[in-house]
Amino acid sequence: MSTKHTQRPSLEGALILAAGGIVEKGEGEELRIALVYRERRYRDWSLPKGKQDQGESLAETALREVYEETGCRARLAGFAGCLQYFHREIPKVVVYWQMTLLAEEEFTPNKEVQDLAWLTPAEALARMTYDEEKAMLRRLYRLA
Repeated sequence: MSTKHTQRPSLEGALILAAGGIVEKGEGEELRIALVYRERRYRDWSLPKGKQDQGESLAETALREVYEETGCRARLAGFAGCLQYFHREIPKVVVYWQMTLLAEEEFTPNKEVQDLAWLTPAEALARMTYDEEKAMLRRLYRLA
């Protein structure tokens, strides 16, 4: 399953802003990144992300969404990229940061996310659902 970037009609002036993170723990051969599984709504493996709340910066959104979806506290380590696509006829822009894990709570499935996996970048690439996220991972980690 992948998103398609075809031209679609949009509501005038409507734009969804969202942010997320590529949360890293470990280094070198031990490097793992967090992927979440959203069964109920999307049935996808993806990077943690979510919509911006009013008054939040995109960096704050990314850190909040990572915590809400994974139970992980992280710090921003660098800009990872930006993806754009349509969600129900409305353009959506998602900004991602690479993040360093600071603290990890025990993961508890919730209404949005049913599973959390810590995978090597190559394993994550094989499991991810969306082509655009895969392309970003390939670029960041120099994967084939």
